Amino acid sequence: MITPRDTALVARFSTYDTAVEIGIGRRPEVAVGLVEEGVTVTATDMAAVDVPDSVSFVRDDIVEASERDDPGECYHADLIYGLNLPPELHRPTRAVADAVDADFLFTTLGYDSPAVPCSTESIVGGETLYVARERYSRRM
Repeated sequence: MITPRDTALVARFSTYDTAVEIGIGRRPEVAVGLVEEGVTVTATDMAAVDVPDSVSFVRDDIVEASERDDPGECYHADLIYGLNLPPELHRPTRAVADAVDADFLFTTLGYDSPAVPCSTESIVGGETLYVARERYSRRM
């Protein structure tokens, strides 16, 4: 089920050509919405999860990826994003985004503070989108 929040995130992220969702879990709605908007999406998670065929999936640990010289081909995208991303993954995800020169945007569970410097944007429902790294030239 796509929520107003998901719709707002798809609208915000759909200006990118390629994106990686960190820790997709059992909620592929934003990734699927992005694919429907023409974005090529790869989802990652530590556990093997089922995602729709339109979304590529790579089983990987973002913490381990952040420690590699090259995080891995799957992370080479315009945007790396996480939804409800826990604070312990903020720094590793930022490190991967830095390594591949990708933008990094994320949401938290709501009560968590970001563990990396960032700016904020309000999205539908009073939720906050954290912008930890945004340098990439987005398509228009």
